[in-house]
Amino acid sequence: MDIYGLIGYPLGHSFSAGYFNEKFEAEGIDAQYVNFEIPSINEFREVVEKNDNLKGLNVTIPYKEQVIPYLDDLDKETAKRIGAVNVIKIIRSNKKTKLVGYNSDIVGFTQSIEPFVEDHHQKALILGTGGASKAIYCGLQDLGIESTFVSRNKKGDKFINYSDLTPEIMESHHVIVNCTPLGMYPKINECPDIPYNLLTPKHLLYDLLYNPDETLFMKKGKNQGAMVKNGLEMLLLQAFEAWNIWQK
Repeated sequence: MDIYGLIGYPLGHSFSAGYFNEKFEAEGIDAQYVNFEIPSINEFREVVEKNDNLKGLNVTIPYKEQVIPYLDDLDKETAKRIGAVNVIKIIRSNKKTKLVGYNSDIVGFTQSIEPFVEDHHQKALILGTGGASKAIYCGLQDLGIESTFVSRNKKGDKFINYSDLTPEIMESHHVIVNCTPLGMYPKINECPDIPYNLLTPKHLLYDLLYNPDETLFMKKGKNQGAMVKNGLEMLLLQAFEAWNIWQK
């Protein structure tokens, strides 16, 4: 039986195992999807070495960047461009193992947000600076949307602090994407510290989180008339793309 799986920490929030195992059963695929909850990226090699039938992995928080030094190659069109990996294809031949990193987040995000993008959505704020945020930046770039990262620590020209979110910035940036874990189950009463009172019906709030299906970030946006969307469709689209990568 082939094995696929997910590495990250923690993994209690993830729907990936349920999605893939239902797919395998429905389509008669002799495979199993397993969560590998590892508290340190140092345990990554052990996961690969101890599971001979492991054909592919998804990567989630906090290892999308940390896993890169452990890989043999990166897909130029996605992982190399983005600088983050969420899909690993494991190729075994002649007792050698080759690990190739890809990024399907950009496909899932771009395809899921594109139907909601309107002409006034010219600039975006990306909340958080982890591996997922890099894919979001590239995805928005492909849609012609200029992005600025919002973080607790300013790191360069493309970065501002949460305290810098003035009325002028909120008025000119009508797309806001939450790439932080704030609000994720079980800490559902948390949300990014942005001035929600400055949101308008022109704003589009996209939360990469999908558990709960409506985060506090989304609720506060909806209360101001903003359009909101969670990350469930992105999850499904990137999972579909991951399966295509593993089967290539």
